[in-house]
Amino acid sequence: MTPEEFEHWSRKAADWGASYRASLADRPVRAQTAPGEIYRQIGAEPPETGEAMAAILADFERIILPGMTHWQHPRFFAYFPANAAPVSVVAEYLVTAMAAQCMLWQTSPAATELETRMMEWLRDAVGLPPDFAGVIQDSASSATLAAVLVMRERALGWEGNRQGLPGGARLRVYSSDQVHTSIDRAIWVSGIGQENLVKLPGDPVSGAMDAAALDAAIRADLAAGYRPAGVIASVGGTSTGATDDVAAVVRVAHAHGLYVHVDAAWAGSAMICPEFRPLWAGAEAADSIVFNPHKWLGASFDCSAHFIRDPSALVRTLAIQPEYLKTHGQDGILNYSEWSVPLGRRFRALKLWFLLRFHGLECLRAMIRNHVRWSQSLAERLRSGGGWEIVTEPMLSLFTFRRTGASDADTIALLKRINDDGCIYLTQTRVQGAIAIRFQAGSWAMTGADIDIAFNAILDAAGETP
Repeated sequence: MTPEEFEHWSRKAADWGASYRASLADRPVRAQTAPGEIYRQIGAEPPETGEAMAAILADFERIILPGMTHWQHPRFFAYFPANAAPVSVVAEYLVTAMAAQCMLWQTSPAATELETRMMEWLRDAVGLPPDFAGVIQDSASSATLAAVLVMRERALGWEGNRQGLPGGARLRVYSSDQVHTSIDRAIWVSGIGQENLVKLPGDPVSGAMDAAALDAAIRADLAAGYRPAGVIASVGGTSTGATDDVAAVVRVAHAHGLYVHVDAAWAGSAMICPEFRPLWAGAEAADSIVFNPHKWLGASFDCSAHFIRDPSALVRTLAIQPEYLKTHGQDGILNYSEWSVPLGRRFRALKLWFLLRFHGLECLRAMIRNHVRWSQSLAERLRSGGGWEIVTEPMLSLFTFRRTGASDADTIALLKRINDDGCIYLTQTRVQGAIAIRFQAGSWAMTGADIDIAFNAILDAAGETP
């Protein structure tokens, strides 16, 4: 591609992106295609000779676009958001154009030093103390894996990487039964093993882990010859927003010398609003914390903020320095690849810099406050309308509901009717053994009017008159 062609098609792509964003509200939220439909339209063999960009772009719109679920849609109420504010998209274009591999300070000093400053900005914005240092991971899954690896190494006297796990006392990690499955996966990948993730029953109402039960479980494991390694606390669990009493969990864990990691992947972004910080009171005493600006702050995926009280423990666990990765003649530099499982690193800090400078914290706070208020208002409208049950009360902008007395089959059938219509997109979960429908407000493009649309769509799918 010549420089002139690159300029032409870059402009075309930017124009397409602007048009796409402008038309999102008129599209069905979820892809309307059948399984295999896209696959069958794509050639079975790669082309031997190059094709025209015009033809490729036309096929993108004809084949690919109909099979996309529109995560930036203003009525995407499923899962959690994966927001990409327009300014973040612009920054990502610059990152992609430069295509730097930012694994070491010397491979792009600006990337390292901007990341250091952006993590300080985020730390201060959510009210964490200055003794936390931060690194941008690709996802909360990676941050949690890194934390579990640190738990493992501390518990094994820093010999696990060298000696492996066989032959020693079985390590134990503790959490509630409401944590995200990324915790299970971290336990698998770390070699600790699923049987050694001790999941304590969450409170029937709040989903929170009982600190006294945690203490009893640790003491029982010590008596049985196990080696407790750490605790993972949840703030804003994926299913219903289950949130542990972090301060109580930290007190118990630290009394036993255990490492505490706080998974606030979704809810952590809300802590830029001081009134929501009581939800994670005690997090300031934890050993590490993760939340995702790519969920609720508008930084495009991937961008996960991982804060660590003792970075040296993380580096001791993950750093490896062959000669070709050493930086000679420079002292006191940071190589963030030593803070992450992957060696390769994208320039993720740039989109945070653009986002925070362009919008400012007050704009982001207003967005989050609106989402919380709108979600709570929808819960109240359903509750007051009769025939609806609020299964779990709003935790920030997340709540669950179903028709009063509905069976699991009835609830799934209702959810299917809602989603097949294409106006809004919701997902299900299981609460105390029964299916409920999740509603979570978080789209960057959402307005108050979208709550009215959601309310009417839910009632219409249930055969009620809005």
